Amino acid sequence: MTTAVELIQKKRDGGELVAREIEWLLSGYTGGSVTDYQMAAMAMAVFHNGLGPAELAAWTTAMLHSGEVLDLSHISGPIVDKHSTGGVGDKVSIPLTPMVTACGVWVPMISGRGLGHTGGTLDKLESIPGLRTQLSTQEFKDVLEKCGLVMGGQSETLVPADRKLYALRDATGTVESIPLISSSIMSKKLAEDLDGLVLDVKYGVGAFMTDQQLARQLAQTMVGIGADHGVKTVALLTQMNTPLGFEVGNASEIKESIDVLKGGGPADLVELTLAIGAEMLMIAGVAPDEQSARARLEWTRSSGRALEVFATVIGAQGGDPGVLDDPSRLPSAGQTHEITADRSGFVSVCDAYKVGVAAMRLGAGRERKEDTIDPGVGITLLAKPGMEVSKGEPLARLRYRHAARLEESLRVLDGAWRIADERVPTEPLIAERIGA
Repeated sequence: MTTAVELIQKKRDGGELVAREIEWLLSGYTGGSVTDYQMAAMAMAVFHNGLGPAELAAWTTAMLHSGEVLDLSHISGPIVDKHSTGGVGDKVSIPLTPMVTACGVWVPMISGRGLGHTGGTLDKLESIPGLRTQLSTQEFKDVLEKCGLVMGGQSETLVPADRKLYALRDATGTVESIPLISSSIMSKKLAEDLDGLVLDVKYGVGAFMTDQQLARQLAQTMVGIGADHGVKTVALLTQMNTPLGFEVGNASEIKESIDVLKGGGPADLVELTLAIGAEMLMIAGVAPDEQSARARLEWTRSSGRALEVFATVIGAQGGDPGVLDDPSRLPSAGQTHEITADRSGFVSVCDAYKVGVAAMRLGAGRERKEDTIDPGVGITLLAKPGMEVSKGEPLARLRYRHAARLEESLRVLDGAWRIADERVPTEPLIAERIGA
């Protein structure tokens, strides 16, 4: 008879678990016969010794089938999703998915919440008055069938092993494990019954995976898992040393996303949205190449079609579509404070990590899962790398409610901007493309 202790010892000593052992372990953990402390020991063993290709495949499959798997076989069109590993100011999913849906692709997006210095799509969406992201499986399917798009959270019955294990990893110092990260992400995405998936794998000071080489390894691992399960998967490696866009917050990032859907928006945010969207359209088979894909996506903005899709989804999930015409309906903190340049020159650094932590200290993010989000606070960036500034010119505007939180945020932001005498070349936004 297999026991958890035997499997822990086997993995601890560098052995390879077989599929039936992994299935037994994760099934027992989901059901409660394998304890948290036993799984914590296993997670640490995996953290130190990794998982071989066969182990990783079995681990992901066992996670995937630990609960409900969506059956979307009745949908006749292509079903494609995207996933970002998380970054500061990364609101790409919000304008991207209505644009892709407007091109004829079905998008069943299961998103997450922010933790630490990176924001979460669900928190941003919930700044829209009335909008619900916690949907039952049937509600999730109903919204998808009505709108072609749904943006919700992970349900209680979908990949429950991942929900338990994710919380455990966060509390036991085993988050930064490529096998555990990749199986966590891919088990949830594979449960969506997808035809294709595009991954935005971020690296840099503002990403969880700071090293580009490790980010590449994570991307390659997830692309391989997708291919093994018959899901066309592409990954873009994108830098997160500088925040994406000009807004870091929840309601303010919704406003910036609306600007993109109306044909405007910051150049870096628009470029990444179009790049990921083009990959999604090509995987779906609705565009033959990147040029035609980008043209179709731009049409959804200029014609207003993407905005119409977003309005329909907001309404279907209980929200107020009126925010699209009147963004002042979104929450906004009443007090502001500006940070100014201490010298003239060219911005060479705008530290994404410091900006993300500062926004969290204002109340835009959470240090612990149980923390409450304030959707109206945040940071508007007024100067990013490559921009020229004069002494005394504002670099950022902070929206806050409590003076004590403002002071904490300002301490974090000390040294977040660096100004050089000459313009420094900016880093490319997209470093690599990985996959078929």
